Amino acid sequence: MQDNTEVHRVVLPYRAWDLAGLIGKEQAHTLLRQSVRYCVKAEAGTRSATWDKPRTLLPKMLEEHKLLGRGPGDRKADDGWVERMSPTIFTSTAEQAAEAVAAALAEGMSPADVGETITLAANQLVLRDSGRTPREESPGKPVGSVHGDSIGVHACDSANAWRNMARVSNFRNCFASLILGAYQVALDRVARGGDFLNWQPLPVAWHLREIKATEPEALLREADEAIRANLQAKAGAIIHRYGELGHTPRPVFDLLLRYPVSEDGALHAEKFYRTVPEEFAATRSPFRWRHLVALARVTASEFGWPAPGIAEARALLKV
Repeated sequence: MQDNTEVHRVVLPYRAWDLAGLIGKEQAHTLLRQSVRYCVKAEAGTRSATWDKPRTLLPKMLEEHKLLGRGPGDRKADDGWVERMSPTIFTSTAEQAAEAVAAALAEGMSPADVGETITLAANQLVLRDSGRTPREESPGKPVGSVHGDSIGVHACDSANAWRNMARVSNFRNCFASLILGAYQVALDRVARGGDFLNWQPLPVAWHLREIKATEPEALLREADEAIRANLQAKAGAIIHRYGELGHTPRPVFDLLLRYPVSEDGALHAEKFYRTVPEEFAATRSPFRWRHLVALARVTASEFGWPAPGIAEARALLKV
């Protein structure tokens, strides 16, 4: 799995681990075998120099920074360090991002804090994305949409998987997962196109000025209306303001949960919804609402394309 950085290669192993307590080890192993099969099949295809880069870069980083044969550090990062490190990963080349994370781990920085900077960098790919271009338009994924296999959704799901595998694996794989997680985020920013360094992140000031409500119920109603109108930026701004005012997050999750169930989301809605609560819980308070803003945006993007079978399920359940 660590021979390359790619969403389908990395997410399923973590999900297999995460689901083991629910579905049992035998079924979890079935999921894991599917990932092994995916990786083996990929070896039969044509590989480029970029594709093979992690195979040489990872051993180099582990050796140069003397990460082999030692355990992770426990040096806690303050908010300022996180605020600096996350943009470093986001704006760097893939190799530079891997180097920055390897150096931080060598300095004894806590893997949890390093992982936080990686997932915050991935979050920027959702907040800044200008959406699909006309060339990328397809049924259920119109121009301007960011749901489904968008750059940001893929990046956030991947970063979440790398971060969590670092949390539950052995020391060597902890270091490897974080180095590759940073590498992938930086690579995702450039590999699929887009001017992410110049695009501005949501929420934008214009939308924030337009929000007059302060009570949680009113803000949630406005957010729901924005989602149903496919107003991605407005939905994100309302959720940002909701969090800024200190309201409890649970009602926001309850609101947004309706739509990964009812809408198609191009096969990624449920997965991204699961990613966001995990990252919200694991991210410090000054930054955690960025994840919910991203989820609100993706939810507004996916509304209007009902999930296959949803009408039949509702009829059978009489709901």
